[in-house]
Amino acid sequence: MSESTSDLIKGKTGDWEIVIGLEVHAQAISESKLFSGAATAFGAEPNTQVSLVDAAMPGMLPVLNAHSVAQAVKTGLALNAEINLTSVFERKNYFYPDLPQGYQISQYLQPIVGAGTIVLDLPDGGTKEVGIERLHMEQDAGKSLHDQHPNMTYIDLNRSGVTLMEIVSEPDMRSAEEAAAYIAKLRSILRYLGTCDGNMEEGSLRCDVNVSVRRPGEPLGTRTETKNVNSIRFVKQAIEYEARRQVKVLEDGGEIAQETLLFDSDKGVTRSMRSKEEAHDYRYFPDPDLLPLVLDPDWVEEIRRTLPELPDVKKKRFVADFGLSPYDAGILVDERETADFYERVITGDSGGRDPKLAANWVTGAYFAALNRSDVALAEAPVDADKLGGLLDLIAAETISGRIAKEVFEAMWASGKPAAEIVADKGLEQISDQGAIEAIVARVIADNPKQVEKFKSGNEKLIGWFVGQVMKASQGKANPGLVNRILKQKLS
Repeated sequence: MSESTSDLIKGKTGDWEIVIGLEVHAQAISESKLFSGAATAFGAEPNTQVSLVDAAMPGMLPVLNAHSVAQAVKTGLALNAEINLTSVFERKNYFYPDLPQGYQISQYLQPIVGAGTIVLDLPDGGTKEVGIERLHMEQDAGKSLHDQHPNMTYIDLNRSGVTLMEIVSEPDMRSAEEAAAYIAKLRSILRYLGTCDGNMEEGSLRCDVNVSVRRPGEPLGTRTETKNVNSIRFVKQAIEYEARRQVKVLEDGGEIAQETLLFDSDKGVTRSMRSKEEAHDYRYFPDPDLLPLVLDPDWVEEIRRTLPELPDVKKKRFVADFGLSPYDAGILVDERETADFYERVITGDSGGRDPKLAANWVTGAYFAALNRSDVALAEAPVDADKLGGLLDLIAAETISGRIAKEVFEAMWASGKPAAEIVADKGLEQISDQGAIEAIVARVIADNPKQVEKFKSGNEKLIGWFVGQVMKASQGKANPGLVNRILKQKLS
């Protein structure tokens, strides 16, 4: 495993190192909330998914959702983390309009998941291991709506009580790029597991960014926490801005205040929200309405046996079994749906398709068409079987690679299989040697000056001759035969 080099900030007085830790709040996929049976569907009308427990009505007692517990355990196992067979829910006390109880039920001293690790795939092709300090469960707060009335704030409690898994990293990251890679890998793992959909726009994955700076090799500096950043791009911007702000403060003789910040994505700056609370400010104590959560070891092992093949393992298999580059394999396994699609392409009814050719088509023309059309993979007009059919025609030399691109565009527009389009348009590749020799002879006869240059030593002109033959055959001539015949005739 290679280590990435950290990004040092060049200050007026020398180099500074960024130290980054992330707290990711992942909303667990569950049809009901952590302590009530209220629904969790996104986009419902305000305050239509609120039980008496969520609204903190007097006398209402929380009842733990077993499915949410299973989702947390599954996530912990996938992070190579320690599963704590006994954990405790505590009350985290603070007052805010969208927190009807006046406290949040969370975990602090005894979380359900302990130390783990996650391996980052870095842009330079290297990897880096980042420690996971803990994963604890907690209920989400409601949402304050400030744009509904000019003088009032409205409260929507639909989100109140939704299950959150807070995944806290060690301060092991040293650049905005590493932080982005961390979130991308974590989101990929969560989606593979089906424990969180990872949709940052809808708020089901949110990130608190802890940043400090120090001279290389010195002790950790004072950190700030930027709350609720909801895109990877904004996380990178927040880190870069905040680190440079701290360096400027320190080099100007100031001190960094330990405070909570917000990131203004319109201006690309962080701004102070409040002084940073410590654990004692929240007055944690065990929730008297909930017994300690005790897990059966056999139940934990049963969950372990249900884990899917995760991205890192799948990537290694794609490299070993299919001969793919780590880069291509990494792109294909980033989303479970994409990896499954690729494997269906290469192991379709005909089986034995060229894995590298398939990877080039999936990551190239196919991804480009998805982006251009703005459709999801499941809704694409060309499915795995149809793309595999196109690859079969290329492998059989029924069509050339150039014609294949034309056929693919027609497939995308019509949804028809490749063979039907090739037959309808008469696009079969010309592989008859006599027919190609006739075209080559005509091209050579029509271009005596280029022939003379070629024979005088300008052998790069062979590409020009190939282009002329392909043009004369409307792209249907077998490129391999064209090259071979041209070299014979010109020599």
